[in-house]
Amino acid sequence: MSPENPTGDLRDRVQALLPGLRADLEDLVRIESVSADPARAGEVRRSAEAVATLLRAEDFDRVDVVSVEDGAPAVIAHKAGPAGAPTVLLYAHHDVQPENDHADWDSPPFEPTERDSPTGRRLFARGAADDKAGIVAHLGAARVFGADLPVNLTVFVEGEEEVGSETLPALLAEHRERLAADVIVIADSGNWDVGVPALTTSLRGLVRMDVTVRTLTHAVHSGMWGGLVPDALMALTRLLASLHDDEGNVAVAGLHAGPAADVDYPEERLRAESGATADVHWIGSGSAVERLWTKPSLSITGLDAPKVEGASNTLVPAARARISMRIAPGDTTASAVAALRTHLEQHVPWGATLDAVVSDTGEATQIDATGPAYDAAREAFAEAWDGTRPVDMGVGGSIPFIAEFLETFPEASVLVTGVEDPDTRAHGANEGLHLAEFERVVLAEALLLRNLASPTS
Repeated sequence: MSPENPTGDLRDRVQALLPGLRADLEDLVRIESVSADPARAGEVRRSAEAVATLLRAEDFDRVDVVSVEDGAPAVIAHKAGPAGAPTVLLYAHHDVQPENDHADWDSPPFEPTERDSPTGRRLFARGAADDKAGIVAHLGAARVFGADLPVNLTVFVEGEEEVGSETLPALLAEHRERLAADVIVIADSGNWDVGVPALTTSLRGLVRMDVTVRTLTHAVHSGMWGGLVPDALMALTRLLASLHDDEGNVAVAGLHAGPAADVDYPEERLRAESGATADVHWIGSGSAVERLWTKPSLSITGLDAPKVEGASNTLVPAARARISMRIAPGDTTASAVAALRTHLEQHVPWGATLDAVVSDTGEATQIDATGPAYDAAREAFAEAWDGTRPVDMGVGGSIPFIAEFLETFPEASVLVTGVEDPDTRAHGANEGLHLAEFERVVLAEALLLRNLASPTS
């Protein structure tokens, strides 16, 4: 690199590499690596092999496709840098969400298609952003330096993130020595906006609980028994209504809440990005980012009850709902589960029988984003985005595996980055990668590796 303009040299290299990186990304997204679909387990395997092939082509050594019992294939690869240089682990995942109804897509979900969006040109396809672009960003950062890596690199590409990373703890334990690093870069989040980079420093945790309420041993005639015997839907809806106060705050006692960064989230942007209708009122109290990032939330994401069409005049004996509760950073799933159970038991009406079964949990994450690695990242982001400093942002959703990395490698600095933006539509129809932002992401990661090699420069 030219000592007079090292950033310019890296920027030029990234631009020269973009066509090849784009082609690699398109090849990856054509592989239907839907980990939730057992019928496509072969595609998940093919995706892992394709990632391994790309890494071998960049002269990574010890490129292995690995898995544990009942787990999806992951890829681990290494590439040596200078002796004594720090080791950086680059994480992404190659599995993707189901594409669901193809009719909801404006182009075939596994055929990458470039077209305009309100914020610029995008590449639309399932996995184009989440998270195969993360894989290719890591690939691009390595490709920029070729044989002259400034750090030692380990790449770890998981294959079951979209189904909860159930075997990730076992993988981390089995390959702990190979995955140990000074800095871990997890490319599975996003940026604050198009043109505004971010480091994700907090994520809410998750508790999913299926709640069944029973008032009868069998259905009975609503005319004969209505007015005396409560039906299960009445009891369930009253119970669910108790979970929020009149403002819409979660009313479960004992849940943690905390402050959020002082970040402005304009009303018009909130409404546009959320899809909220023009007249709907926001729920809860506190700033928008507190409600989205650092306070608990609770939603009803499923309901088992008779359909209106064809419903008979009978009292429903049992009804079930799925509660999805996001817990604030600083809370634990064990504490949150206990608090929710206590609330439900105290509020189930009319002596109805309550059955509450936890179906899924994931711990919240709070990262102390201070120190040399975070300074190196902020400088890299500011350079890549032409002077725009990164925002430290929270995420209302959950990435439970980050807590696994923090627990397994407590001495490492964990940086949570990503390629997404507010209009990426990850997990939905018409998922799209903003192409100009992707170029900045690749450049930022290359600059980060340079900065980590010389943290005082």
